[in-house]
Amino acid sequence: MIDTRRLWKDGEQTRLLPGHTNVVYDEGGAVYCYCPETGARQQMSNGGFEKDRGTLKKVCPAKAYGITCQGREQCPVAGGVRVPLAVDRRIFTPIARESYKWAKEYRYRTAVERVNSRLDVSFGFERHTIRGLAKMRARCGLALCVMLAMALGRVREKQQERMRSLVRSVS
Repeated sequence: MIDTRRLWKDGEQTRLLPGHTNVVYDEGGAVYCYCPETGARQQMSNGGFEKDRGTLKKVCPAKAYGITCQGREQCPVAGGVRVPLAVDRRIFTPIARESYKWAKEYRYRTAVERVNSRLDVSFGFERHTIRGLAKMRARCGLALCVMLAMALGRVREKQQERMRSLVRSVS
């Protein structure tokens, strides 16, 4: 669950999806189709991930949202498209970036990063002299146990607002 960096050069906003004439994608992972009649651009809806094919399904916005599209009859992607993850693995992931599931999973990632930061800064793992994977696993496990014990102690002492604090409060 890593957010993308903007790497496209030369002010490029969208790229044509290989094998299609009226479907483009942007660097954020959104897929758009152009109406063959009017040339209007619409964002395609997320249709899920097909694991056996390694593709994301994108559904025609007229079909998904019920909007009117004047060129729907002659549109080559009226039913939708499959976007292979291999088109750009950095942009297209099994969980679509514009989906609610991505936002939920990304929140979990930020919570884990806060714990990693506490391990680095507060417990001194950023500049360590530990040699060997077994010793490092043991020390990290002990540090996580200390964090959980301190949180439990704060809850038992009715100090929930200080549950994540590692320093002692002066009363």
